[in-house]
Amino acid sequence: MQPSVSIWQRSEFRSYLGTTGFSGMALAMQQLLVSWILIGILLLPADQVGFIQALIGIPGILVMLIGGASADRVDARWLLIKVYMIAPVFPLYLVYVEQSGSLSILTVTLFGLGMCVVSSYSMPAQQALLNRVSGSQVQEAVTAASAIGFIVQIVGLIIAGQMEIIGVSPVLIFQAASLWLAGALMFRIAKLKSREIKRSSSAAQEIWAGLVATYRDKVILNVLSINFVSSIFNAGAFMTVYPFIIKRVYEGNAFTLAILMSIFFAGAAFSNALLLKFMPLRYPGKLFLIMQLSRILVLFLLWLEPAWWLLVLATIGWGLNMGVTTNLARAVVQESAEEAYRGRIMSAFSVGMLGSAPIGAILLGWLTEHYGTANALVPAMFVSFALFFYGARFTGVWSYQGKLV
Repeated sequence: MQPSVSIWQRSEFRSYLGTTGFSGMALAMQQLLVSWILIGILLLPADQVGFIQALIGIPGILVMLIGGASADRVDARWLLIKVYMIAPVFPLYLVYVEQSGSLSILTVTLFGLGMCVVSSYSMPAQQALLNRVSGSQVQEAVTAASAIGFIVQIVGLIIAGQMEIIGVSPVLIFQAASLWLAGALMFRIAKLKSREIKRSSSAAQEIWAGLVATYRDKVILNVLSINFVSSIFNAGAFMTVYPFIIKRVYEGNAFTLAILMSIFFAGAAFSNALLLKFMPLRYPGKLFLIMQLSRILVLFLLWLEPAWWLLVLATIGWGLNMGVTTNLARAVVQESAEEAYRGRIMSAFSVGMLGSAPIGAILLGWLTEHYGTANALVPAMFVSFALFFYGARFTGVWSYQGKLV
């Protein structure tokens, strides 16, 4: 039976999309800003860039667990308002640094750490709030939010890619404004009037209870595990190896990288828009695992260091693949999670993605410097096949049935 009210008719859901749009734009800019300042302005080698990216990402793991516990203990709406209203301090700090001529490894790292805290603390609350504004249409809401998120990321990346033309400071000011607007739109979502969860437990107890709930549901646990390992080699490759491929192999600049990353996220947005047509899916786990296999072809093409047009085609394919796998992993976890633990389970999901980044950055940065830039993609091909085989043969992900409306 189809829902009587379209997800797009929910005013709170539209406001939620506005918030995720502006915050997603700012965080997409963050990804390019840090990478290119380190690679293109400070001219650091890959292994050092990987170490700094890991240093920035590691504190976010603990912060995200705390954020997940907070999302289940308080009104997620009010938590997001506070975080996004404070967040502009960090890009404005780097504006001051850049204008005073003090741009350095230390100042960029401090900026990255501040923004990592913002992202890590807000993400679980943002994901937990999605169920509240979408009702029973969780798969559709996740897909719509993901598609919009990818579209605004393209805008953010194109703006960030202008840093060598208009300067770093104007880009940072735009990032600060986007974060403030994300917080302002949260005021359009109604306050939470009551909570069923007890608030007497400590944060540590709440985090532990969330981890136990995650472990208890084997489908959630296996999806998280597969997504975590995949992110080390695949998301890690996109964040650490891909910028060096563009700079070293194709002699690109910040704008070149921004355009190609935009093409990547355009592919992701298109795959989510297409997926939305078929939602809700009866067997999302099957498609999630099959996409692990399809990624091998994309990585193989990139490893060949192909002609420019084939590089663009491979980038589109990588974006299509990432859009589907990330969406389905999140949708399965989101609709399977118990309501009382949803914020904490979603924080565990996000921790898996965030925690994989430092590991991937260090490992792949080292591989890039010691075995060649494109050769750092080879492990991801073998890992993708292993994850498909493990998920299909030894877990319940393959047979998982979605909750149809």
